[in-house]
Amino acid sequence: MKKATDSTSPECNNLNLKGKAREYYLKAIEGDAEAQLCLGDCYYEGDGMEKDYTQAVFWYFKAAEQGNVDAAYNLGVSYSLGEGVEQDYEKTVYWFKKAAEKGNQYAQCNLGSHYESGLGVNQDLTLAVFWYNKAAEQGDAFAQYNLGNCYMHGKGVEKDYEKAFFWYQKAAEQGDGASQCNLGRCYDNGIGVEQDLSKAIHWYQKAAKHGCAEAQYTLGTSYDKGDGIEQNYEKAAYWYRKAAEQGHAEAQNNLGASYENGEGIEQNYEQAVYWYSKAAEQGLADAQNNLGACYYKGLGVKRSHSKAIGLFCKAAKQGNEIAIDNLNNLGYSWLLKLGHKKPIAEA
Repeated sequence: MKKATDSTSPECNNLNLKGKAREYYLKAIEGDAEAQLCLGDCYYEGDGMEKDYTQAVFWYFKAAEQGNVDAAYNLGVSYSLGEGVEQDYEKTVYWFKKAAEKGNQYAQCNLGSHYESGLGVNQDLTLAVFWYNKAAEQGDAFAQYNLGNCYMHGKGVEKDYEKAFFWYQKAAEQGDGASQCNLGRCYDNGIGVEQDLSKAIHWYQKAAKHGCAEAQYTLGTSYDKGDGIEQNYEKAAYWYRKAAEQGHAEAQNNLGASYENGEGIEQNYEQAVYWYSKAAEQGLADAQNNLGACYYKGLGVKRSHSKAIGLFCKAAKQGNEIAIDNLNNLGYSWLLKLGHKKPIAEA
């Protein structure tokens, strides 16, 4: 595999170039940096030729050597993904920094992420905030979201809920689903802004439509309980399903409960067991308890006393009060006290 610094010219491929790609090639071999960038993009996208990440990197490097900012950013992406070059996070940071220092907002945001995670560079939350702020001020929604998180959790900066809200709002207005969800949570709980349940629902709905599982789940609970919106079990079940299908454990548990109780959806114990099982497998205590109850009662599954007690134990060890009560009522509280692993006989 060629490295980005190889000087071998890919002239042998020029006969296969079509349309704009051929025009870019003719200018690129004359040293035109913008044409080199565009030719790299053509190779990367397979526009006018077959995709060839190695050739894309070759031309990005040529352009970046001449100070082309976008080419430097693209090199950072290539090293990050290991496309056309061996994956190398230190080189990723090197090229992102080159582009970031010249004002590329995407490089600034990505560089901030590397400083936050410590990937390819020593972790430095202060520098993470610095670069997120640079990109956020240029309107980068991901940077605005990340900056909001930094202010919300006090990462690299003092906690400031009002500033967190400010940046979440900036990103949310650009359609960032995660920010819309966080903005909804701010309105829901009065964090950095006066509590307003109607506005919370507004932003949860926007985030949910963008596919944000957490917002879908929260919207489901709002419809379920009638918090900030008219109670509607059918819509609750609808949004629980949307989040559950994305693997959201709490939504899976609540969808199971909707099936078990026939709320907003036709009662179906087998489906209740299915969704309880999905959530229980993720370690959710409420789901473990609910699944245990299904096994104990034989709802949607063959009755099994031992499986029920085992699931109650798993939930109880996480502090689930209902599961603890279930074990106490059944006379098995000693299992928790002694950590007993002896198989329990079927009733």
